[in-house]
Parts: sequence; structure tokens; C-alpha cells
Amino acid sequence: MEIRHFNIRVYGLIINERKEILLTDEFMLDQKMTKFPGGGLHFGEGPADCIKREACEEFGQEVEIIEHFYTTHFFQQALFYPDHQLISIYYRIRFKDPIRFRISGKPFDFPSLVNGSQSFRWAVIASLQEEELSFPVDRYVLGLLKSTLLTP
Repeated sequence: MEIRHFNIRVYGLIINERKEILLTDEFMLDQKMTKFPGGGLHFGEGPADCIKREACEEFGQEVEIIEHFYTTHFFQQALFYPDHQLISIYYRIRFKDPIRFRISGKPFDFPSLVNGSQSFRWAVIASLQEEELSFPVDRYVLGLLKSTLLTP
């Protein structure tokens, strides 16, 4: 299949003082997925504006950007749209105020598998395995996080 479109996604990497990262467990497109919080870039929107908007939508609170962390540097076909090339942009972000939303201690902590269901949880970066993340670029970013944050 010929690639004819770009799908640009922007994600936030939120790391607490215990070296845990915030994950989102979601049921979308009739399947379970575990990923970093974030979503799709809208036309007329910059990547930094996108992650701030997505944070307000997903968490109900504002974030600030610490730094750009990574942008996809290899070809990645979009998993759900075969004629799309995926470009993912990752920012390290933090909450402007104390967390006001529910954080669970277990994956997929929602009552039923309804499209749009979502829950959040912390995962220890050092023990998080690539296979626990649903998407190839997130898995790559986890490796980068481990090599940059956990190496003395």
C-alpha cells in the first residue's frame, strides 16, 4: 500500500520523584492499549499547543513543558491507518498544580470495555517492560528514558 498521509501524534512524559512514569490504559477502536498520554495534532496547532490541549482534555488540568524529548527519526507506518506514516513527538511535561484526577494502582481500571474508556497509573521506569506498551515508538522511547534517566 502506498503511504499518502501523515499522522502526527504528540505525547507527554510525566515522571515523578520516584522515577515512575504516568501511563494511560485505554479502550479505543475496540481494543485495549497502554501508552503515554497524548493524542493527535490538529491542523493549525503546534506540537507544544497540542500536548497542552491534550493534557486539559485527558487530565482536566494544565501542564507545562520541561523539554522536547524525542521526535520519531525512522519510518513508522501507522497501525490503524495503513496509508499513513506516523510521526510521534514526545515532551517531558509536569503538572502546574497538584494532581486532581484519579490514578489507579492497576491496569485498565474502568468498569467496562467501552470505546473511550481510560484510566491512569504510575509505572516504575526501571521495571517497565517494552511489551507492556502497545505501540512501537512508545517502546523505543521507553528505552531512551531508561538510558538517559537511569544511567548515572
